[in-house]
Amino acid sequence: QCHCVVRLQVQNVDKPLYRGTYHCFQSIIRQESMFGLYKGIGSPMMGLTFINAIVFGVQGNAMRKLGRDTPLNQFLAGASAGAIQCVICCPMELAKTRMQMQGTGEKKSKKKMYKNSLDCLVRIYRKEGIRGINRGMVTTLLRETPGFGVYFLTYDVLTRYLGCEPEDPYMIPKLLFAGGMSGIASWLSTYPVDVIKSRMQADGVGGVNQYNGIMDCVRQSLKKEGWRVFTRGLTSTLLRAFPVNATTFATVTLFLLYMREGEECSIQDSEPQAVPLQPLQPQAQPTSM
Repeated sequence: QCHCVVRLQVQNVDKPLYRGTYHCFQSIIRQESMFGLYKGIGSPMMGLTFINAIVFGVQGNAMRKLGRDTPLNQFLAGASAGAIQCVICCPMELAKTRMQMQGTGEKKSKKKMYKNSLDCLVRIYRKEGIRGINRGMVTTLLRETPGFGVYFLTYDVLTRYLGCEPEDPYMIPKLLFAGGMSGIASWLSTYPVDVIKSRMQADGVGGVNQYNGIMDCVRQSLKKEGWRVFTRGLTSTLLRAFPVNATTFATVTLFLLYMREGEECSIQDSEPQAVPLQPLQPQAQPTSM
């Protein structure tokens, strides 16, 4: 589905290859085989472990520094975590986007520009330097900073509203629901920026640059396709967001709860983003969207 998102976001509106999510999914399998769906998977596999470690670690420590568990602090802590992890996220997504655009519509690419994600980043670095591998950094920051703020805030609000406590027999389904809805809320809040980010990172594939900058990309996209351009690939993204984030948040929360099993604490004290209102005691440090 992630592959479909990028293809839908950056396809030429004058000569569209895909009519929608299902058609894109179907076309990739038919034209490029099942393996076509896994193009660019190496980059996320290399980076996601570090990204999640940074996000939950920074967010937990930011909440401890802020001292009070308030909605504003939840947002600020999440936003700070989102901003910091962009250092890894941006190059990772650049490599993923370039790999996914390679050999579009070809079962067996006649000439591969990149062998794998690492080779992709090395080649971009040799040609364009540090600036090249950080292409799309501004749009990544504009997406990740508020996106992760919404992400952690939504999870905290939902787990408190649902009453997720260790003795609750429905605790795990509630955590899964809260995590999944947090992912959806996060994507909905920043999705238009993600479309622009994908277009900026895909720009230059084939040696032709279409955009002079972020605002030029926005202007051209709006002029050619209207406001609907900012919803391209949204269905695929939301279909992926719920299960991925449901699993991520539930796993982290349950792991922290298990590690603190001997302590008297509620599920909120065990969540990666929660901070007890009483004076802080030393706790195990927590380890994306």
